[in-house]
Amino acid sequence: MSADMLRGREGIYALRVKGDSMMDALIKDGDIVLMQYTKVVEAGEMVAVWLKKEGEVTLKRFFPEEKTVRLEPANRQMQPIYTAADNVEIQGRVIGVIRYAP
Repeated sequence: MSADMLRGREGIYALRVKGDSMMDALIKDGDIVLMQYTKVVEAGEMVAVWLKKEGEVTLKRFFPEEKTVRLEPANRQMQPIYTAADNVEIQGRVIGVIRYAP
C-alpha cells in the first residue's frame, strides 16, 4: 500500500496481528493491518472490535444478527464468536495489510 492510497483519509492507524484467525484471508500472525477508524460498518466487512466483557480486541468479519453479533474468523479450524451486540464496540475497518517477513 502506497502513501498515495492513504492520502485524504482520516483516522488511519495500524494494528499488529496476533494469532491465525484470519489466515484464510491472507492475514497472518505478525502482519500489520492498516485500519480506518469508524463506528459504522457493513455486514461482512473485516473489522477490529473491542469485546468489552473480555477486555480484548479481535479482528474478524462482522455480521450483525437480531440481538447478537457474529464475528467470523477466516480460518476453517476456528468457530465464530457470538456475543451480545452491546458487548461489541467497532474500532475500525481493515483497509490494507503489511506482510510481516522475519
